[in-house]
Order: sequence, then structure tokens, then C-alpha cells
Amino acid sequence: MTGTLRRTVTALAAALCAAAAAALPGAAPAQAAPPPYPAKAEAQWIDRDTVVWKGAPDPAGGTLQLESGPDGDRRLRLAPGTLTPDERAKYPHLKGFPAFTVDPRDQAAAATALRDRLVATRRAADGTLREATGVQIPGVLDDLYGAAASRARLGPVFDRGRPTLSVWAPTARTVALELDGRTVPMTRDDRTGVWSVRGERGWTGKPYRYAVTVFAPAAGQTVTNKVTDPYATGLTADAERSLVTDLADPRLAPRGWDRIEKPGAVPLRDARIQELHIRDFSIADRTSKHPGQYLAFTDRASDGMKHLRTLARTGTSHVHLLPAFDFGSVPERRDRQAAPDCDLASYPPDSEKQQECVAKTAAKDAYNWGYDPVHYTVPEGSYASDPDGTARTVEFRRMVQGLNGAGLRTVMDVVYNHTLASGQDPRSVLDRIVPGYYHRLLDDGTVATSTCCANTAPEHTMMGKLVVDSLVTWAKQYKVDGFRFDLMGHHPKANILAVRKALDALTPAKDGVDGKAIVLYGEGWNFGEVANDARFVQATQKNMAGTGIATFDDRSRDAVRGGGPFDADPRVQGFASGLFTDPNDSPANGTREDQRARLLHYQDLIKVGLTGGLADYTFTDSAGRRVKGSQVDYNGAPAGYAAAPGDALAYADAHDNETLYDALAYKLPRRTKPADRARMQVLALATATLSQGPALSQAGSDLLRSKSLDRNSFDSGDWFNALHWNCADGNGFGRGLPPAADNKDKWPYARPLLADPALRPGCAEITGASAAYRDLTRIRATEPDFGLATTEQVQRALSFPLSGRDEMPGVVTMRLGRLVVVLNATPERQTQTVRDVAGQPYALHPVQARGADPVVRTSSYEKGTGTFTVPGRTVAVFTRG
Repeated sequence: MTGTLRRTVTALAAALCAAAAAALPGAAPAQAAPPPYPAKAEAQWIDRDTVVWKGAPDPAGGTLQLESGPDGDRRLRLAPGTLTPDERAKYPHLKGFPAFTVDPRDQAAAATALRDRLVATRRAADGTLREATGVQIPGVLDDLYGAAASRARLGPVFDRGRPTLSVWAPTARTVALELDGRTVPMTRDDRTGVWSVRGERGWTGKPYRYAVTVFAPAAGQTVTNKVTDPYATGLTADAERSLVTDLADPRLAPRGWDRIEKPGAVPLRDARIQELHIRDFSIADRTSKHPGQYLAFTDRASDGMKHLRTLARTGTSHVHLLPAFDFGSVPERRDRQAAPDCDLASYPPDSEKQQECVAKTAAKDAYNWGYDPVHYTVPEGSYASDPDGTARTVEFRRMVQGLNGAGLRTVMDVVYNHTLASGQDPRSVLDRIVPGYYHRLLDDGTVATSTCCANTAPEHTMMGKLVVDSLVTWAKQYKVDGFRFDLMGHHPKANILAVRKALDALTPAKDGVDGKAIVLYGEGWNFGEVANDARFVQATQKNMAGTGIATFDDRSRDAVRGGGPFDADPRVQGFASGLFTDPNDSPANGTREDQRARLLHYQDLIKVGLTGGLADYTFTDSAGRRVKGSQVDYNGAPAGYAAAPGDALAYADAHDNETLYDALAYKLPRRTKPADRARMQVLALATATLSQGPALSQAGSDLLRSKSLDRNSFDSGDWFNALHWNCADGNGFGRGLPPAADNKDKWPYARPLLADPALRPGCAEITGASAAYRDLTRIRATEPDFGLATTEQVQRALSFPLSGRDEMPGVVTMRLGRLVVVLNATPERQTQTVRDVAGQPYALHPVQARGADPVVRTSSYEKGTGTFTVPGRTVAVFTRG
């Protein structure tokens, strides 16, 4: 029956039955032609009993109902109701909206209604449509299917070599498998909403996708979407098809995979992490045989791998890889990748030409950070030698082997909080299978985009399940040792704890990995539509305290660098960039009195950071008050929020914002010599390296890495991003003005700096900084008092003996067990007299006394008075004999 004929018949039937229908108890009024599909979806069907409708119309003189079907001929009647206490707790953001109860006689039709066009309407007594809105359905889908579906095994599952392919698509009318040029019908399980088909052994290695016939609100009609598998374990190039891939197939295991030897696990509180982009690592390394690829980490003789091994020997425990799952911003086939067609090296160091040329090909080149997920559980193909097949699986595993062999455990940066696309976009996978479910919708039904892309909704059962299942796969099948969650505050705390529980259940005997040794940390920022626990208890800094899952600590970072990442004037100074003690000429720094006060407050923030960000650690602040870490102010929030070391992750720089060297280039006085810039870099890194709890630094920061002042290099290409392991190649500074899109407002500040040859460090500064940094990581790794486990232990062992009204601006002195650490950020040699240690035998730590930095070796200690003397721009660690 055609749509036109069906509508005609429906209208005639409605007219003939109107009087009889009106006489029946609870009957709906006569039905007119259905409205066009609404642009907004302000009704939310949260369970089979309840609909919440923002701005719901007064039902007086008519009826409210859910209309399903192409003609709206299936109706579920709504009556005014209220949210139950459980519903209010589950949906706190909806408690102020009108609620309605689905007529009990109609509730059995819910599953059928959800598989078609669905609109909430108010109609007059004569059937005339008065108002209509679309309906959000994640809640009712979870109510109907969540408990059973959450136990389903999805994607390709193998049994003695035979695959079963399963996809959750409860709202689909039909789902078929397109495999190797033929179409195979799939069977629906009405209890779970899962469609599946059992295949033959010969299906292994074959490309496939699903043909899902479903009503798509974005299209306003029923469509048949040809979609790859959200649970895919293999892909063809550019994710055009999924591959039937058995990750347990011995042919996909590199030699020695089943007996891989990992470096010893360390507690998260002792982790020292290098954050690294796979392409950055080797693309400019002339000694690498596999530039820009996973296999670069198997090139043992390359400069990059030699440097990583050196870091591992001196205390670095983990390499954190920026996204390495399938992302959508890079063409995977090399013959489709563009490259700048300019002689970039020929332009002046302050030229606009480099960024202009790079920008022309940025959308089609081989570079992106990769925070734009398409398939969560398949390695990215552009890093493989061949993206079209299973090489990406084998080579990712070889990368893990290479890092483990270098003494480093592997962390993956994971991005489950958003997808590259939603709706009917060809790159949208989840939303074209279950439209309107996997993404977080605002009150009007639009997809939330506070994360910059289409926000997912891990609070929904099956999105939360996808997060857990995907991470377990990476842990078991790729032996990944840790995960860093992008924008973790957009996840429910319960979801991240479910991840922890699932990983903890993995054992070497059963799964080949020790899940309890896997570290977890993430960005616990609090913003967007979920801010302040608006929809659920978030995985934010304050909420994750005490869970053993760390969040990035921005308090000490800002104090060390100065200002914040988004200052209009990038010259705002901090502890390690000369505030008050070596001022630049920026009016943004305020008066001398302002600078002194701010510097002393920054020192309090750094002290809290050195404790591991502990909320309940008590000390004397720079105003002479006895305070807890939680009572020190950070832009209106508590500086200390951690319940134990390991809750807060310290860092001075990461891939976001300017590199540490570039931030210091802006902030230090222009006259500052490269040798002194290098010393301030080491001092800044020391505030994280010598803290309680885990610490992270961006790869290359020990080598004074620059991105030519680019504050957001996610799409800036190899020219601005590549790591330079050979100091003869420089550190990346002076490669032209950074790309205009994110930096043009800073060009007036950047241009004179980039043009100044005195700001470009040489080999002496680069290698010297790296060696001094490694001395600090060696001290941190070998002195057990840096790895205390509880607030009580830190309170007993760690103190700031000179903190108070008379403390020196620009110097922080920390006593830790048998150690005394002096961080002197001033340009001059300073003395720090700690009367409590007078008469005790202290000396410069042997690692520094025999170390690479000749300046720190001039530090001294006067036993009679307990006076420590430390050169300017130096961090010195003393130990009691």
C-alpha cells in the first residue's frame, strides 16, 4: 500500500468510527492526517510508564498522546502524572518539567511504537492537531531492553572458528548483513533488541556492514542505512567496511606475543608518564625505518627509541599515546594524503608563509591528533604499513612489544565522550543504527556539542556498555597497560568505576593480563550540559577523589606557568616564568605589590601540588594561616581535592595549549638567555616530577620542545608538531608564525620572539636540560618518600618549613623524610635556613652531585645553621647522611 493510499484509508476509517470511538472509555479522539516530523524533540519517554514534556500544553479540551507509525495510527494515551523519587534521582535535570503517565492499556505497545515514526501530540476533541514535538527515547529503550542487552556479546564473536555477528538495533524494522557482495538476513531477539547471524569459517577476513532499516529523526523518515559495526575489531581502509576479525587468531599475533615480558607494574601514584603522538615520534627521525608508523617503536636503533630507553632507565614508567583508535580526520591511504607543496624551510622564522601553506592541505594531510572517533576498538589505519586489512592489528601489537621492551608500559588516550559525527552523516556509525540513543540530547532534542563534537551519553546503558567492552578488548587483546580518558567529567562516575571493576577482573591466568595493574586517569573538567552533576554524578576532580583513578591537576600547572591557557596577553607570568623576581614588561602582570602577592599565592598552590593535591593536608600558607589544601583558593575552587596521592596527576605541560618552552618564551623577559630558559624549563618540570602522586610531561619537553608558539596544534601538520630527537635539528622554535586559526591574535607577541635567534637553544641547552631532568626522575624513582600512599603518611613526612609570612618570593623549600628540596625560581643564588635541621649532616643528593648539571653542583649546605644555598633558576635535592 502506498503512503498516499494508506493515509486516505486511515482518514476514511477515522471518520466512520469517530462517534463510536468517542463513546468508549479512555478512547482517543478521531485522528487527522499526521503532521510533518517536528524539528524539535521536547518530549522524553524515560520509561515505559512515563513521558516528560518540556513546555507541555494544557490537555484541557483535548488529548495528549504519543503517535506512532507513518500515519500516527498507533496511539499511546498520556495522562498528567508525577515523577517518582527514583525517576527524579535518575533524571535530575527533568524534575522541573511536566510529567505524564502512559495509559496502562497502551504500555504493551511501547516496543512496537519505538520501531516507527514517533511524535508527541496534543489534539483537539475533533482530532485537529494543536501541537506536536518529537520524542527522545533513550530512557524507555534502557527500560525495555537495557538489563538483558547489557549482557549480550556484540560484534564478531568466534566459537571454534565460526563467527556470530551481532548488533544492538532495537528500533530497527529490519537488519541485514552485507558480506562479501551478498546480503544475509539477521534475526532479532525481542528480549534484547539484538540482531544476529551465525556465519561460516570462510567468513573470517571478509568485509561486511549492516543494512539497517530504521526511522531516522534527522531524515524525518524511514531509511536504510549501510553502516559499519560499532563493535568492529577490524576495518578496511578509511573504515569503508568492517572486517570479520578474530583477535585471538594466532596469525595476528607477532612473535612472542603470548609470552610478552612487561616492565614491572608501578602503582599509579608512582607513574611518571611521557605523553606522545605516534606520528610526531618518528616522522622527522631520519634514523627511523618506519617514520610515522606503529613500527617505528620497533626500530631499536633509532634516535627516538634510544631516547625513550634512556628515559625508562632513569625513572619514566609509561608512554601515553595520543588517540590510536580509528579516527576520521586523516585519509588512511597514503596516495590520498596531501602534503604542503612549499619549501617550508626557506621562509623566515617569523613568516606567515609556513602556516598558510600548511593550512591549505591540513584537511587532507596525514596529520591530526585524532580526537574524532569513528570506531572505538580498531587501531587507526594511517599508522599501519597497509590500512586495508589486519596489518594495523599486528603492528599495534608490535608497537606495544617495542615499548615494553624499552622498559615502558603503554597508556592509550581514549575518547568515548564524543564521536566525529551524528545523525545521517556518512561518518556517523552509532546514530545511524539506533538513532537518538547513543548521543546526549538537550531539552529540545538537539545533540549536545559541549565537547566540540557530538557528545555521547555513557549514562545510557548501551553506550556505557560500549565503553567498558571496548576498554576490556584493548586490555586483553592488545595488552594496553593504562587508559587516559579525554573529558572524563562528561562520563558518569559510575561508568568509570564500572571500567575499573571490569579491568580489575582480568587475571594473567584467565585473560593473559593483570587488570589490577592497569592505570586509569583522565580530564576531570566540570563544564557543559552535565556541569555540577546536573544529569548524574560526574567523573570530575572532586568526585573521583578516593577512587584510585586520577584526574589532571591544573592548579599547580597554572601557578608554575602563570595565568591561564586562554589569557589575552600570553605574557602573564608565574613561579617558573619570572613573576616578581624577573618581571617582563607586560602590564597584565600588575603592580609590584600585585605580583608579589600573586607569586606567594602561586607558591601555596605549588605546595598543595607537591603533596599530591591533597584536600586534608595541613600546612602554613604564605599569609601565615594554618590551612588545609582544600582551603587554598584556585579561581573559586579548592586547590586540594585529592583524598590520597594518586588522585591528582601533576603536569606542567601536555599536548593542549603551548608547550612549556613556548609558554616560557612568551612569559620570560625577552633578554633571558637560552641557558637560563633551559634551567627554568627543568625547574618547571620539577614541580610535577618531584610531587607525590603521578606526573605527566609532553614528550620532548625535556628537550625544550617547541611548536613555534602554536597553542592548538591538533591539525597543524608535521611541520609544527614533529619531534626532533637530534639537537642539531633544533627544538622546533622559529618554524614560522603558528597557524592563524587559533593563534592570529597572538601574532603581535609571537613575531618578535620567533625572529630573535637568541631564543633558539643549541645542543648545549637541549641536551643539558634533558640530562638534568633525567637526574630528577632518577631521584624520584629511587627515593621511596616520593611515593607515599596516604594523606597521613604525607602529613608526617612532608613539610614546608619556611612557609609563612616571611617566606621568600620565588623559592619553595620542601622537607620530605631525609630529603630537603629547594626550588629556586629567582635569577639569584638564594639561602634557605631551616633551623630544625641545624647540626644534621646534609649534602647534595649523589645523583645531582655526580650529575649532568654543573650549576646545581655548586649548591651547598652549612651544617651549623641548617642553611641551604642554591644557585638561581635551580632545583636542588639534599639528602641527610
